[in-house]
Amino acid sequence: MLIAANERGHVVKRATKPAIGTMPANPRRGKAHMVVERVDEEQSGGWYIQVLLRENNSYQFEYRDGVPGQHFWTTTVSQEKVLGALLGWAGLKPGRRDGFVWNNIGEQFSSSGREAPEPSDGTKRPTDPDPEPV
Repeated sequence: MLIAANERGHVVKRATKPAIGTMPANPRRGKAHMVVERVDEEQSGGWYIQVLLRENNSYQFEYRDGVPGQHFWTTTVSQEKVLGALLGWAGLKPGRRDGFVWNNIGEQFSSSGREAPEPSDGTKRPTDPDPEPV
């Protein structure tokens, strides 16, 4: 089963490709994010893909396929590639990783036991809390 959620609190259980495809529409820079999680009682570990629209209008992707060693991230400026990657991951399509340079960040999880790494460029991940107002 796929569960999709965005920053507006919209959650779709048993998400379909059309539902996933419409969720990233009209994103708000700096806050827009979306997570699609694969929940399967027969598979252990965490299976998800998430995307964040950064302040510079680029998209930051992160996905994990079960175990910490299979945790990757990348960036793109193309909303079309974002949609293709989300739908490809949801449908387990063979070429879903094509067109990106994926960086393996799994070692940051398995060695320290932390749930999520800090991005190297200082941006926050989609799962990071919003900063306190100044």
